[in-house]
Amino acid sequence: MGHSVFLLAVAGQKDEQIKQLTSKLAGGDWSSFPPAGQVALQFAWKIAKEPAAITDEDTKRLTEAFGPLRAVDLIWYGAWCNYMTRVADAFQFPLERENCFAPPPRKGK
Repeated sequence: MGHSVFLLAVAGQKDEQIKQLTSKLAGGDWSSFPPAGQVALQFAWKIAKEPAAITDEDTKRLTEAFGPLRAVDLIWYGAWCNYMTRVADAFQFPLERENCFAPPPRKGK
């Protein structure tokens, strides 16, 4: 199970909702998201794909959309997630196959 999918499942999203949302996120057209969400998604994409290209303007847009403390949270969390992904990729760790936080299936169902 991919980590984004895993987090959405842990948050209680249903399989069909997860498929729709991850498809929208992966498609790169984030125009249906609120303006602040679009800023966050653009920053997340850039920090994942071109981290050396992050500019003062990028952080300024985050700060304007979220305020200084939440902007720092977004920058830190985006950097941390990308770090963890690169470490996991380097060690070739497998992704989880299922949501380990989901309740066990009921007997007879």
